[in-house]
Amino acid sequence: MTLDYRGLKVWQEAMRLAETVYRLCEGYPAEERYGLVAQLKRAAVSVPSCIAEGNARGSVRDYLRFLSMANGSLAEVHTQLLLSIRLGFPDTQAASQALDHLRRVSFLLQSLRKSLKVKLQRPNHSPLPVPHSPL
Repeated sequence: MTLDYRGLKVWQEAMRLAETVYRLCEGYPAEERYGLVAQLKRAAVSVPSCIAEGNARGSVRDYLRFLSMANGSLAEVHTQLLLSIRLGFPDTQAASQALDHLRRVSFLLQSLRKSLKVKLQRPNHSPLPVPHSPL
């Protein structure tokens, strides 16, 4: 785990996604302020927040649990963006940019989860294999 989650590429991309979503929501109709806009913003903020919190927990199992929550929030953002597009709310270019960010975050998140699962399977979660001592 990284001592400073801000150095993680996945967190940086998740922050870009959240920024993009916030800007995208500025173009939504006012009547969606407490509906789709609120849901979309909440889910977008949850992604980097869960990555940061999991990183700060200090255990690989907890980290994986929070990354799983980040992944769930990412699925929410994706679903809400797709619904927004169907409803014709966002600017097409802005929606495309948000979906590009979302794909990058998804790839990086899955990569981090895989590497942590491998680390979890090692004895004592050590970063290097433990040498066997002769009997």
